[in-house]
Order: sequence, then structure tokens, then C-alpha cells
Amino acid sequence: MTDSAPASPSPASGGPAAWLTLPEVAERIDVPVNKVNQMVRDHALLAVRRDGVLRVPAELVVNRTVLKHLPGVLTLLHDAGYNDEEALRWLYEPDDTLPGMPADALSTGRATEVKRRAQALGF
Repeated sequence: MTDSAPASPSPASGGPAAWLTLPEVAERIDVPVNKVNQMVRDHALLAVRRDGVLRVPAELVVNRTVLKHLPGVLTLLHDAGYNDEEALRWLYEPDDTLPGMPADALSTGRATEVKRRAQALGF
């Protein structure tokens, strides 16, 4: 399994450090690939096309599971009118007041603040 692929945005610009294909996500979380496709359709997991292939930021899949608060944040972003590319940019946009990126904060104790900020986008 490989965790790297051509990426945009780049880690230097606040983007994902590594990418996973949907089959790699399925292997990592031990579910069939059609379940991963359903998770993407249901906005429980974020996937965007890179070089014609759907890819998931590797940081969003940790310890054999999707980050706990990710589906809720994705729902809030989509309810606010964000598409998947815009949601990706929002999650990986450095924010000095957070501090860091919302994607990083989801895996720490600041998930509630990330959800609050995503909810505020809809108003």
C-alpha cells in the first residue's frame, strides 16, 4: 500500500501530506471498497479526484477508522454549500486562531471548535 500520490494542494501550502486511493482506504479500515464508495457518497469520508483517481487524504483515516468527527464536519460544510474540493481546501487551510489546520484539529482535542466553525459557515 502506498500513501503518496501526486497531490494538490501540497503539504507546504497546507494540503494533505499523503493520499490514499479508495481500495487502500478499504484495506486500511477493513471494509469492502463499495462500502468506502458509499461513505464518500454519504459525505462520511472526503474524496477528491487527483490525476483522474478518487483519493482520500491519508490523515483522515487513522487507527483503522475514519476520524470520529469528520462525517459531522463534512455534513456541516456541505450544508453550507461547499463541494468536495472546497471542503478539502477549508480542512487544510492553515488557521492561526485554531491554531493549525482544521484537519489536524479533528484528530486532537479541538474537534468541537472545528465543528463550531464549520456550522458558522452556513449563516
